[in-house]
Amino acid sequence: MNTTNILTVTIVGLLAVMSPGPDFLIVTRNSLLYSKKAGLYTALGITAGTMWWVLASLAGISLLIAKTVVLFSALKWLGALYLMYIGIQSFWTKTSVSPDEAEAPKAGKTMSSSSAFWSGLKINLLNPKAALFFVCFFSVIITPKTPTQWKCAYGFEISMIALSWFSLLATVLSVNGIRETFLRFSKWIERTTGAVLILLGIKLALYERK
Repeated sequence: MNTTNILTVTIVGLLAVMSPGPDFLIVTRNSLLYSKKAGLYTALGITAGTMWWVLASLAGISLLIAKTVVLFSALKWLGALYLMYIGIQSFWTKTSVSPDEAEAPKAGKTMSSSSAFWSGLKINLLNPKAALFFVCFFSVIITPKTPTQWKCAYGFEISMIALSWFSLLATVLSVNGIRETFLRFSKWIERTTGAVLILLGIKLALYERK
């Protein structure tokens, strides 16, 4: 196994998951406005989506999506509409909570584990840029001579990087002092997040393959 490849996977993986985007926003939103548990299950959903893109890339499905105009456009518009849908939903929120209410998950509102998981999974799967990312990523790392076990190892590594980063993000944002401070401004956090998600949806809708 090439040490350079391991280091490349680690660096590129970290940069990819840490860059602000839909995955980052949905984990932040669910962790701050619901609970640490919601954030962690969202991270699991994103990881499941990442593992799908890894397998799809190794099987050639991602390349098919990237090269087929109809498939790429369909995924792009589904992703854009879903981002805008969540963004619009974020504007339908109650006023900021009090310090006492901040100790409880979103003052009467909760998110089930399954809902949190699916929110992370759908955000990740409905992102055609993920298909392009993994196609480009594996074309650099993997050659026809790369053994299957190492291909799987690289994919597993990048999936675990995603799980570790987003779980850490959910944990940090759920620390009482941090979460209570943010929950006092929950209305504005949710509306700001909603606006950014809508903008990301519009940006995705306007995205053209190069």
